[in-house]
Amino acid sequence: MKLIRFEQEGKVKPGIISPDGRWLDVSAFGEDYNEDFFTHDGPGRLSEWLKTAQCPEVSQDTRLDSCVARPSKIICIGLNYAKHAAETGAAIPKEPVVFFKSTTALCGPNDEVVIPRNSVKTDWEVELAVVIGKRASYVDADDALDYVAGYCTHNDYSEREYQLERGGQWVKGKSADTFAPLGPFMATKDEIADPHNLNLWLKVNGEKLQDSNTSDFIFNIPYVIEHLTQFMTLLPGDVISTGTPAGVGLGFNPPRYLKPGDVVELGIEGLGEQRQTAVAYKG
Repeated sequence: MKLIRFEQEGKVKPGIISPDGRWLDVSAFGEDYNEDFFTHDGPGRLSEWLKTAQCPEVSQDTRLDSCVARPSKIICIGLNYAKHAAETGAAIPKEPVVFFKSTTALCGPNDEVVIPRNSVKTDWEVELAVVIGKRASYVDADDALDYVAGYCTHNDYSEREYQLERGGQWVKGKSADTFAPLGPFMATKDEIADPHNLNLWLKVNGEKLQDSNTSDFIFNIPYVIEHLTQFMTLLPGDVISTGTPAGVGLGFNPPRYLKPGDVVELGIEGLGEQRQTAVAYKG
């Protein structure tokens, strides 16, 4: 099943993409795609409900919001592709590099990306995101995928000066408004045969800059879940962003960063595509 959230008359509503590609409004199910939904096997209950429900169709010109409602946390894994670590000059990590991204950064997959005030180093990062399906604490890697609800596409936008040159933690360069477009949909895990063999790519102004496969992970998804749950409890609906492949702006010589008017397009095999236009902060 493919879960979407769309905006109508100023309200964000839950929907699905049907097997024949139509967008359907499932508001009558009565639940958003949030922690409570995932806690109580929302995807399974929704699937049963859909067998008899009559759902109105939604125009595909409708704006999409983040495919999951604001989670308790967005946890990101840095330097998790071998070739990306090499392009940044970093050593291969011995343990996953873990940082947080503010949940206020969440936005729709095709919303504008706002370059922060005074930013000159806003960068792109196509990433596979994992959505947690049930409460997870001290999980063994062998059981980790049992805790996954599904997968989606994430662009982990980063302001490199704020992240790397201003001291403190990476979160400062990761959390600006619009820096976490999520979607277009969340695919339940039965839709993705092997999350460790997915092609992913990103273009800026039509030029393909990232082109890789999740087989280049340093730490796979079960390992990451096991690792994270030694330090924190993951709640249903939480998002884990699994890192980006080579081809980010920081890795070029000289580096390349976004300017107003630039168009970023990205996608992951089986998980749809995103498109953002960069605009300058106004305020």
